[in-house]
Amino acid sequence: MSILLQIDFDFHGPWGEAMTQAMRELAESIAEEPGLLWKIWTENPDTHEAGGIYLFTDHSSAEAYLTKHRQRLQGFGIQSVNAKLFAVNTELSQIDRAPLPG
Repeated sequence: MSILLQIDFDFHGPWGEAMTQAMRELAESIAEEPGLLWKIWTENPDTHEAGGIYLFTDHSSAEAYLTKHRQRLQGFGIQSVNAKLFAVNTELSQIDRAPLPG
C-alpha cells in the first residue's frame, strides 16, 4: 500500500524560478530516496510556506525519509515542520486519475 507524506513549514524564499535553481541539487538527492515514487514541490510566497507532497512505496520508507528531512530542515534553521502520513486508497484514487502504481 502506498503512503502519502505531506510536509509544510515556514519559508521565506527563494520562490519560483529562483527556488528551482537553488533547490535543484536537493531535488536530485530526494529523487534517490529509497521507496520514493514521486514528490510534488509546494510553495506559497503569500503565506511564507513551502513543502511537498510525497508518495512512498511503504510506511517505513516514508518514516525514514521524514526523520531525515526534519533533520535537514533543522540544519537550514527551520524548526517547525508540519508532517502527516496517510495510507492511499489506490482504487478510488485511480478512478480520479491519480498517477499511482497498480
